[in-house]
Amino acid sequence: MNPQAKMISIVSLLLGTTITISSNHWMMAWTGLEINTLAIIPFISKSHHPRAIEAATKYFLTQAAASTLLLFSSMTNAWFTGQWDITQLTHPASCLLLTTAISIKLGLTPFHFWFPEVLQGSSLTTGLLLATLMKFPPTALLILTSPSLNPTLLTTMAIASTALGGWMGLNQTQIRKILAFSSISHLGWMTIILIYNPKLTLLTFFLYCLMTSAIFLTLNTTKITNLAMMMTAWTKIPPLTTTLMLVLLSLAGLPPLTGFLPKWLVIQELTKQEMTPIATTIAMLSLLGLFFYLRLAYCATITLPPNSSNHMKQWQTNKLVRTLTTTLTSLSMMLLPLSPMILTTT
Repeated sequence: MNPQAKMISIVSLLLGTTITISSNHWMMAWTGLEINTLAIIPFISKSHHPRAIEAATKYFLTQAAASTLLLFSSMTNAWFTGQWDITQLTHPASCLLLTTAISIKLGLTPFHFWFPEVLQGSSLTTGLLLATLMKFPPTALLILTSPSLNPTLLTTMAIASTALGGWMGLNQTQIRKILAFSSISHLGWMTIILIYNPKLTLLTFFLYCLMTSAIFLTLNTTKITNLAMMMTAWTKIPPLTTTLMLVLLSLAGLPPLTGFLPKWLVIQELTKQEMTPIATTIAMLSLLGLFFYLRLAYCATITLPPNSSNHMKQWQTNKLVRTLTTTLTSLSMMLLPLSPMILTTT
């Protein structure tokens, strides 16, 4: 990609995100989302591969439909109430349309169909942007409008997302698709607590971004894209592969790693709201995701050469691990001791 075009796209991404999360007017929020959509498409299609072009087309059409629904929702609310303020969304039809629009943008069930395909057709660095930065503006809009949204609808979509994200990730061999269904499952954990504790939703999102960034950067360093390549990754950078296993277990939510913290706080908050059956259900559904995380960890570290894999072994590389990858990996494993301080702030 042309360096100037790349710089313009990156600045546009940051600008669109900033406009959306800092705006009070629906038109400005919509403008920021549109800037984001147009800025990420060159990154998706830059390889000129047919699959990348297909992914960019699917992403553009889906996001355009979601933006149209969001604009229609805000116009309907303004028609009936005379308010363009984001926090003044009070009309029931507008709330339903907004929930649908944001769910499409995030990839919540039942509007999840586009996300695994787009992530699979993108490079690892673009996939990192799609799984983290591009989900921040819609999440911010959900948090701003959370008092007006329907709790039953959000809870149903959250449980369905957790179940589908875990179930569909079981039979995948492409790591980008596994991480896409992992993202859908984690979105369920963020959504289910949105009405009752928006700060906890934001904390869960930030910790998810932290762990996902560490995994994507590690995979990009070792050039791993599927399970067969992961089975021979130990010969390339053994220390990095070991930490990859720990980060995967952290993303699964196993104590005493960082990923256990958001799940613990979400279950605790649901119990406080006298929603113990729902907390039990979502905790049991997370075991589906735990299975494929453990399978990834097993393929990364336990299937040491010589093994039964028919995949060609790759030569060991001398590429240095970047400081950012090391920092994110360390944070992804060792933030659980901060939980008492986080509990006092939430």
